[in-house]
Amino acid sequence: MKGCEYFMTDEEFYRIYTFLKSRYGIDMGRKKEIVVGRMEHYIKMKGYPSYTAYMNVLEKDITGNLEKELVNLLTTNHTFFMREHEHFDYLKQIVLPWLRQKEAKNKDLCIWCGAASTGEEPYTLAMIMKEFFGLEHHLWNTEILATDISTEVLRQAIRGKYTREQIDKIPQAWKNRYFREDINHEFEVSEEIKKEVIFRQFNLMDPFPFKRKMHIVFLRNVMIYFDSATKRQLIQKVYDVMEPGGYLFIGRTEVIDRKQIPFQFVKPSIFRK
Repeated sequence: MKGCEYFMTDEEFYRIYTFLKSRYGIDMGRKKEIVVGRMEHYIKMKGYPSYTAYMNVLEKDITGNLEKELVNLLTTNHTFFMREHEHFDYLKQIVLPWLRQKEAKNKDLCIWCGAASTGEEPYTLAMIMKEFFGLEHHLWNTEILATDISTEVLRQAIRGKYTREQIDKIPQAWKNRYFREDINHEFEVSEEIKKEVIFRQFNLMDPFPFKRKMHIVFLRNVMIYFDSATKRQLIQKVYDVMEPGGYLFIGRTEVIDRKQIPFQFVKPSIFRK
């Protein structure tokens, strides 16, 4: 478009930054280059004459669709099956044996994956539950609530189709049991695994709507977007919705101040209520 100016002023960046921070807790304060890099093509493609014009429209959009597109644009969703496998080993060896004994009467587990992305993590958890409980699995409720802020990645997760490379780290026996190759040589998660996962769009800054306490929470590699105060507030909210003795897993590269959170430290990136 003639006369368009796509240079992002400091005022425009601050407006976008404060919008994301107040609405979603996402702190892009030191990431102007990333914001510009991801937004410039989008702004041009949509025909906005400037970032100011774009934000003027976004802030008046009562549908919320533009807001969702902005979040999809600026949040990364790098994930893969069996990522940070040490967590899954600990889950199988320590957490699930404890829960099988603790919940032997009710046989009802509450599991939340709070950064579901394109589905690899919650589907991994579902396969682990199937394998751990084996022939008794049908007696247990091990349904997994999988949430993410991005509607785009959730669409991919619900579709549940992956390339051969994407499922490379999954044990061969699991590939044979829980995936089906289609005519396009994509590998689709089986229905028995899909029905174990409930995907929902959810903003971690909103009040938690859970009616039941969680036994296991995976909140991995999402707090990289948050400042220290937002992290502490989020961790407290998670603590409040967990069962006594419940386990929280965060990303292995994420840093939180142990002295300022209510959880008991178990080992790096694993905490317990």
